[in-house]
Amino acid sequence: MYTLFTATSTTAHGSMYNPLDQSDPSVTSHREAWLKKNGFTLADTTRLYITYDGADFCRYKEVGAQEKGIGTQKAVPSPADALITTTPGQVLFLPVADCVATIFFDPTKGVLMLSHLGRHSLEQDGAVRSVAHLTEHYGSKPEDIQVWLSPAPSKAAYAIHALNNRGMKEVTFEQLKRAGIRAENITDNPADTATDPRYFSHSAFLKGEKTEDGRFAVFAVMKESQL
Repeated sequence: MYTLFTATSTTAHGSMYNPLDQSDPSVTSHREAWLKKNGFTLADTTRLYITYDGADFCRYKEVGAQEKGIGTQKAVPSPADALITTTPGQVLFLPVADCVATIFFDPTKGVLMLSHLGRHSLEQDGAVRSVAHLTEHYGSKPEDIQVWLSPAPSKAAYAIHALNNRGMKEVTFEQLKRAGIRAENITDNPADTATDPRYFSHSAFLKGEKTEDGRFAVFAVMKESQL
């Protein structure tokens, strides 16, 4: 069996991503300090790198020990919409602007996915397809998968027009249910990033509702249970 350790940064930890400078030293310093506080290093970490090129926003990539440090110490990683690992101690890291950082964890099979569920992905059934990928490629059963959801903007702050103006969390919960995830296996951080001062929100910044732009981050790492 396996256990999961995850954490979500706040504005107090500083911005975890600068889209204009992939090697911003202040961002590196913020990541390093936050990870160290939680017992990890940049060398343990692989960053999920999101781009909006092309038409497919449900791209999944498995990573292992050889990818440690990619996107945090080494070169910018190739883009994907989710990272998957079966390697204990492999830290998956995702900076977030206004989307739902979603962790899928199967403690029985020992598989961990960190998925970026934003507008583009959700419009393509991103949550359903994330679960389907784990089922088809790793033998996971939806009823065994545990899910953690990051803070995200409320429906009032960020509606998805192509999905009947529903909110990101509203759509995410609906898709998780449709994918067969049990409600009791979902842990949600309900904070509204558009109004909560603990979290950055790029969309709120652009609207002039927040004075500082930035990204908070989520990391997830799987550990082998000590029996």
